[in-house]
Amino acid sequence: MPDHAEPTQSSPPGAFDAAANARASRRPVEAVLFDFHGTLAQVEEPRDWVLAAARTCGVSLDRVRATALADRLLTAGRAGGPLPARVPPALAELWSERDLYPHAHRGAYTGLAATVDAGIDGLADALYERVLSPDGWVPYPDTAPTFAALRSAGVKVAVVSNIGFDIRPFFAAWGLDGMVDAYVLSYEVGRCKPDPAIFWRACGMLGVDAERALMVGDTAADAGAVRAGCAVLVLPEAEPGRPNGLGAVLDLALPA
Repeated sequence: MPDHAEPTQSSPPGAFDAAANARASRRPVEAVLFDFHGTLAQVEEPRDWVLAAARTCGVSLDRVRATALADRLLTAGRAGGPLPARVPPALAELWSERDLYPHAHRGAYTGLAATVDAGIDGLADALYERVLSPDGWVPYPDTAPTFAALRSAGVKVAVVSNIGFDIRPFFAAWGLDGMVDAYVLSYEVGRCKPDPAIFWRACGMLGVDAERALMVGDTAADAGAVRAGCAVLVLPEAEPGRPNGLGAVLDLALPA
């Protein structure tokens, strides 16, 4: 742990300037690594997800039925949503490899959705396709300004995600792709958080030492970056459309 700064001589005996101490002990941040889901963006509301997927199957659901169906699908397991209450044995292998191979990711989540009898042909695939679309996600309102501030300050940005599909088109659709220097996706690099190797890979792609990087996420897997030598900020995920507290990143990463 870094040594704490001594109080200045102008401070009364025994006084402790916490802000000055934090500034003195903070290591410079040259790069910020961001988790994707729950940190930069959130999946759309479950009912909207079901309504949109059903429409692509040629079915118009009333909101009551859509809500009930969404609840059942969330229990079964949704990509970008809560973990399934139970993974059927037939899907166990796909589930274990979902963030390493695109076919496993698709097979696991369409298989889980198919365990819910919705009475709509093709719904499981339509629900998954919605997850692959930028329209199925909502970037947090503080994502863009945080990226812009880091870019202006010359701080590099990487997105580090345990995921089984390409999210680059999302950032392009949201006008954020020009502010991301690297994407480190588990299915492309063959490593999943909290494995230190995925964080080292991100730092290597950015050309910075891990000790000069800040990892920002919302889970214990993201906090695993500590083992790689990174500083870590964990922010609880917010609901779609609500700020996610990303301003705290600027407090830590940018000079006072």
